[in-house]
Amino acid sequence: MLVRSTTKYARISPKKARDVAREIQGLAVSDALDALTYTPKKSAHLIGKTLKSAIANAENNHDLSADELIIKEAVIGEGPTLKRFKPRARGSAGAIRKRTSHIFITLTDEFEAPEEKKRSGKPKKRDTIKSLFGAAKPAAKEEEPAAEEEAPAVEEEKEAPVAEEAAPIEDASDQSPEANEEESAEEAK
Repeated sequence: MLVRSTTKYARISPKKARDVAREIQGLAVSDALDALTYTPKKSAHLIGKTLKSAIANAENNHDLSADELIIKEAVIGEGPTLKRFKPRARGSAGAIRKRTSHIFITLTDEFEAPEEKKRSGKPKKRDTIKSLFGAAKPAAKEEEPAAEEEAPAVEEEKEAPVAEEAAPIEDASDQSPEANEEESAEEAK
């Protein structure tokens, strides 16, 4: 069964609170409370209050034991931003954004084994200045077709002697232009 708890308009930026929320996701409730107690951040205190509220909801409203609960997800949403201004030089004003967060915690009593993400054998591509301007990409593309071209080249070598033994083919580009004109005149007749 899923049990949710929400804290809205918490006076902390969502970016700062998400770091702590990621750490407790998937943990047992007792382990998460211990981790939040010893985390020296303001967001840990606010998330801890929301987690305790979710535990109380599970015990009082759904008759669940706190020992069996697991944090299914801890999500930090963005709340409204308070906009303030500070006077700056030469009569201008600098904007100050006081951000707020909405904290959502979902508990479950069903144990779900975390699925391992499948990783490809290729290393991650890094964003570098060279790759942004295309300097690194052509080098990588040249290596891949080279491996593909080697295999067909071997097959062509096997087929080439067979074609030469059957009948030698004369290339028209080897002949002089006068000979080409004579051949075309003969074909026209």
